[in-house]
Amino acid sequence: MRTWLRRFLPDHEAVRGNRWLAPFENTLLHPRLWHLNRHSAAGGLAAGLFCGLIPGPLQMLGAAIVAVTLRVNLPLALVTTLYTNPLTIVPLYLLAYQIGALLIGDSGVTVVPPPEMSGLALGAWLADLGRWIGALGAPLLVGLVTLAASLATVGYLAVRTAWRLQLIYRWRHRRQRAPRGR
Repeated sequence: MRTWLRRFLPDHEAVRGNRWLAPFENTLLHPRLWHLNRHSAAGGLAAGLFCGLIPGPLQMLGAAIVAVTLRVNLPLALVTTLYTNPLTIVPLYLLAYQIGALLIGDSGVTVVPPPEMSGLALGAWLADLGRWIGALGAPLLVGLVTLAASLATVGYLAVRTAWRLQLIYRWRHRRQRAPRGR
């Protein structure tokens, strides 16, 4: 799993050579943020899944802050936030709203459909989308936190389990290849 993940993540030395990141060398270039093991990979994925539901362009900033604070894999946390995009954000927010309404007990409120993009410029559509999200209120907020925490927990446990299963598989495979006898 580590070799598969390394194909997609940037090299630590390549990032260290970036002159724009030189002022942040003590924080962003800390070796634990770039090391890839089951703890840092699971934590990075969980941070990205949790912060992916933050509204607007603050997702990656939130994931970077969480990764630096918890010393988990920074590139994996940043890449993981990309599961939310213009195609997935509205269904995820609708699901979060329904979860929040269920938890709060606000069953009398009907879900207003999101604004349609037909004929609108991107900026106008984003403004309409922001007003639509703001009108949803407390059920959306409770649902977003609940959904984000659930996704982060499931993602963390899935990576830890997959990493462990792969390790067991490699141990067994190595044991079968080893010469028999003493």
